[in-house]
Amino acid sequence: MTPFQSELTYPATASACAIVGSVFDVKSRRVPNFVTFPAFLIGLFIHLLLGGWRQMLSALVAGVICGLVFLVFYLAGGMGAGDVKLIMAVGCIAGMPHIAAILALTAICGGVMAVCLALYRGKLQETLLNVGELFAHHRSKGLQPHPDLNISNAQTLRLPYALAIAGGCILTLYFQVT
Repeated sequence: MTPFQSELTYPATASACAIVGSVFDVKSRRVPNFVTFPAFLIGLFIHLLLGGWRQMLSALVAGVICGLVFLVFYLAGGMGAGDVKLIMAVGCIAGMPHIAAILALTAICGGVMAVCLALYRGKLQETLLNVGELFAHHRSKGLQPHPDLNISNAQTLRLPYALAIAGGCILTLYFQVT
């Protein structure tokens, strides 16, 4: 396998993982462990197979970095544990060279999705006010979830964030190819 082909293997496999997670997230509002745990192990195995022990350890670090970034949002009440585990698996599969792009493009996809959902539901102004409320809350209370604006509240607009993760992975693969 040429270096070019193996470099596409990582974001392509990460994209496949995120797409599978997205299907479950859209259908059931959950990303199950039977998706994320094997994906994490597959990521480690692919890196071991194609790059050896050092690359596998680097992939493990990439997964942990991605997981820690999303853990902050989980602790603040902004996303579910399945999203954290999915981004950790995706980061492990993609490896260190790709995680910055995946994280940035996932954030962009999530923002675009949030604005589109708010527009579709006729709640853009309310959503923007809620974002301001969340900033003020977290500035004074740290990572403590907002009493009303969190994923436990069924009245708030909630995204199947695995779709944003899949979008970030697919765009990373696209930019790798072009």
